[in-house]
Amino acid sequence: MTDELLPGNGSIEPGLEASEPAAAEPWVAEPAAVAAESAADADLLALIDRLAGLLERSDLTELEVEAGGTGLVLRKPVAVAAAAGAAAGTAVVEVAAQAAVLAPELPPSRPAVSAPLTGIFYASPAPGSAPYVQVGGEVAVGQVIGLIEAMKLFNEIKSDLAGRVVKVVAESGALVKAKQPLIEVEPL
Repeated sequence: MTDELLPGNGSIEPGLEASEPAAAEPWVAEPAAVAAESAADADLLALIDRLAGLLERSDLTELEVEAGGTGLVLRKPVAVAAAAGAAAGTAVVEVAAQAAVLAPELPPSRPAVSAPLTGIFYASPAPGSAPYVQVGGEVAVGQVIGLIEAMKLFNEIKSDLAGRVVKVVAESGALVKAKQPLIEVEPL
């Protein structure tokens, strides 16, 4: 073994007095500093959650808070779309973003045949064949309007409305969720 002293091995580096502590490595965080930082992060997240709850329960669409050099803007999902051109450098936190993703789509302006289950929608019985229904065509109660593949099974989707097809909402080969409109029908 050599008599060289290596930095970071708990020994004193050459040229340092015994009373001087060795400088800590800049990339190694002290356990107390890590604990304080994670506690501060937890406090900040708790504050954001409380503010988001307050915003949800109120009639406000936006809540802006500034403390020191940090600014926070909380917006309801409808306000986020309207404020797409928000000022640069401002943090935008979408309140209830998960609720907006999981919320069912708004009901269509016309009566619609909705998906009874979640799966992949197919507008025709086979690739390259004619679709079950087309815009402008008529549909009767009980007529097959498409297929939904769920758990490797193809389920025929039958219309519960009669009338003229105004719009085919769902794209063939796309994922549809339960209660999502598939086609809009104008009663005759």
